Amino acid sequence: MSLSAVLLAAGASPSPTPSESAPAVPTLQDAQESATNAASWVEQNWSTWLAIGLRVLLILVIAAVLRVVVRRAITKLIDRMNRTVQAVDGTALGGLLVNAERRRQRSQAIGSVLRSVASFLIMGTAALMVLATFQINLAPLLASAGVAGVAIGFGARNLVTDFLSGVFMILEDQYGVGDTVDAGVASGEVIEVGLRVTKLRGENGEIWYVRNGEVKRIGNLSQGWSTAGVDVTVRADEDLDRVKATIDAVAERMSKEEPWNELLWGPIEVLGLDSVLLDSMVVRVSAKTMPGKSLSVERELRWRIKRAFDAADIPIVGGATVPADGSAAEDPTAAVAAPSAYANTSSPQAERATPLVPPPSVTK
Repeated sequence: MSLSAVLLAAGASPSPTPSESAPAVPTLQDAQESATNAASWVEQNWSTWLAIGLRVLLILVIAAVLRVVVRRAITKLIDRMNRTVQAVDGTALGGLLVNAERRRQRSQAIGSVLRSVASFLIMGTAALMVLATFQINLAPLLASAGVAGVAIGFGARNLVTDFLSGVFMILEDQYGVGDTVDAGVASGEVIEVGLRVTKLRGENGEIWYVRNGEVKRIGNLSQGWSTAGVDVTVRADEDLDRVKATIDAVAERMSKEEPWNELLWGPIEVLGLDSVLLDSMVVRVSAKTMPGKSLSVERELRWRIKRAFDAADIPIVGGATVPADGSAAEDPTAAVAAPSAYANTSSPQAERATPLVPPPSVTK
């Protein structure tokens, strides 16, 4: 019996041939059919993709052109504000120009904020329109952005508060470089105004960094005009007409001399008696001055009034009362000590200080 007959009798299947185990090779006809399908798909959808591409390109071009135009318009507006020298009363721009550095920093800050806001709005709107062109659902994206914005707002609320406060301080022109302000937490001369922090130079030369969000009230001592006030204390029996005539003569001479004639924005006036005591009276002198120059005017006015009073033999009094002869009155009881309550043995203090049990006697 042969080997093949044995295998057939055992029910074994014949081994596969090499041609049956090899993978099928695509024929030329299959490749032609695949290319035909791809070409037909492209032919059916090319108009849609072309329309989407043109729409995206148009959106980007319009956004870029609009961004450039808006930024250039803002720059021209800020440059015009910076070139303006005279303030217009009754308008939003009135009173904002004080010096070159203040104009430069204020215009630079306003221009930066406006350009950033315009770029964010334009490019953000363009990005959303591009996503909508690809038929992407924007509702989850906007919801996520809203939640993220709320989270960032809670986490950085101090930073947001400082930024918004700085923006409104600059737009409302509450103060500027060169102004002397009282911010509550610090006071001094403003040397730099930022969107988050304001730098102040104190009286002793120190620099204060004040966060704009911490400022609850601002006292600007450099806007409008200042008031110089001087109190002159004379004896109660002094001739008031003579005192007033001397002060008026000093005021007239001072208002005609430089540089005080420029610093004084109004006449030096004797307002009258501010207070009257048994041995003295206070005469109030006031004048309207240039902003921030009230201290200089007050010092000069005191100097001139003192010299004029010395020449007119009008003494200026203050503090403790001094007799006319110049010697201080002596108090006869000044060297006597106050009586002690323990000196009297029957006083309650002495009785409480007496021991309850007398000490035992010591015998030798």
